[in-house]
Amino acid sequence: MNKRYFLLAGFLVGVLVSCRRERIDPAFMGKIERDPISVVTKVPGTVEEIRVHQGEQVKKGDTLAVLEIPEVEAKKKQAEGAMKSAQAQYQMARKGATEGQLRQLQNKVAGLKEQFEFARKSKDRLEDLLRDSLVSQQKFDEVWMKYQGALNQYEAAQTEWEEAKRGARIEQQNMALGQQLQASGALSEVGVAEREKYVIAPQDMSVETINLKMGELALPGYPIINGYISSSVYFRFTIPEKTLGDLSVGDAVKILVHYKETAPIRGKITLIKALSAYANIATAYPDFDMQQALFEVQVRPEMNQEVEELITKATVSLELDK
Repeated sequence: MNKRYFLLAGFLVGVLVSCRRERIDPAFMGKIERDPISVVTKVPGTVEEIRVHQGEQVKKGDTLAVLEIPEVEAKKKQAEGAMKSAQAQYQMARKGATEGQLRQLQNKVAGLKEQFEFARKSKDRLEDLLRDSLVSQQKFDEVWMKYQGALNQYEAAQTEWEEAKRGARIEQQNMALGQQLQASGALSEVGVAEREKYVIAPQDMSVETINLKMGELALPGYPIINGYISSSVYFRFTIPEKTLGDLSVGDAVKILVHYKETAPIRGKITLIKALSAYANIATAYPDFDMQQALFEVQVRPEMNQEVEELITKATVSLELDK
């Protein structure tokens, strides 16, 4: 019995010693990190559809959500109507009047010419009668006024017909063209707003949080979805000042992932900077001497394919590759 007791005690002591030897210095414990990304809305609208789930990996260009923007459809119809009207105005100004319009103007000129000729003949007859004092001056003046009115209408119709045959002036054409370009710009603007109803993934990313539900209002600039950029994996460590001399930018290191048994991941130190806040500590054992300054160390992997499936914020440890 005593022999078994001593054997068991020896085994436990050996396990404790082994664990103590394998315990990793907390200065070389860190976390798996990825660069965060937020997908925001550009126009106000109501969330009509959410097409992704939390934890899902999406590709650049995937539709994450769809917004309902009633104002866009109304503005689109207005812009399309203005565009058609402006195009017709420009074509009419450039090509001039149609054949039917020219015939109408020609008939108008002919009718007014007949009225003018009749008024002229009436005026000529009354002039002879006035000289012989056979009509009063007032009667002649009335006929003279009708003659002048017929002459003005006839000349105006002739001018209108000539302009219609020549087409619109260049100034009128330019004005109509400007109206067409303005309508085209308004239609393009509506098209841009219409495309904004689809919330698109800007990069390959993981969906971590969805901040709105269907039916809720999304305001411009609101981060509707937060996540991490898939290809941005790096490892972050917090080291005390006393170990700062062991590391330098460019050093080759090995990263051990604790939650899964894999071969060490090779990487290089890309950044060492002082931490200004205690809350930025990355290690799981923040038992540092508070009198010492703390520094952040970032390590980038040599091969991104090895780290694509790693879970963000999981614990890792660092070994010098020397």
